[in-house]
Amino acid sequence: MAAPSAPSARRAKAVESFKTAADCIGTIEPGHSLFAITRGQFSMIDAVLACLDQSGPSDVSLWTWTVAEYEIECLERLRNDGRVRSATLVIDHGARNKNAGLIRQWKSTFGADSVRYVVNHSKIATIRSDKFKLLLRGSMNLNFNPRFEQFDLTEGGADYDLVKQIESELPILRDNATGADVYKASRVAEAFEPEQLDFFAGIKVWAK
Repeated sequence: MAAPSAPSARRAKAVESFKTAADCIGTIEPGHSLFAITRGQFSMIDAVLACLDQSGPSDVSLWTWTVAEYEIECLERLRNDGRVRSATLVIDHGARNKNAGLIRQWKSTFGADSVRYVVNHSKIATIRSDKFKLLLRGSMNLNFNPRFEQFDLTEGGADYDLVKQIESELPILRDNATGADVYKASRVAEAFEPEQLDFFAGIKVWAK
């Protein structure tokens, strides 16, 4: 099991990257800490794949607001060759309509309990192996987008632990769970006064 890394031991690095995810990330070491500005030439899934090349067999989680077939196919291939041991998808509940088929495909590969429905706009990934506990986050979606993006990667630490704690507390909701169930699971109401959320009542997540 990977040893936790003290913040004081982190090897902080900041780069402006014009190349690949692997080139940007470099060699991962215990306590690794990277901040990067890119031009969108690689996506979050590219960064995940680059990390998996160094981590060995891993448990993966992805936080996103939507998912595409390419990302699922990538992780399916890695599952088949042993690099991904398990995977959890934390996805905005609006994707149940837009990405229903892809979510079924994800569940058929990674298990019926491998999806968490929330209200979500965060872009996060975690990778846990016998070598590392990696936390990836940034402005980029799973697919690449040619514009300024920021990217962070850390190994170990309280930030990784916080994300895994929240993941562990998310309930497994049915595909037909109500919006109220999703909001309760996401604990959004705990951060707002009721009248602040009234403005969003009835607003649909996905445009027709």
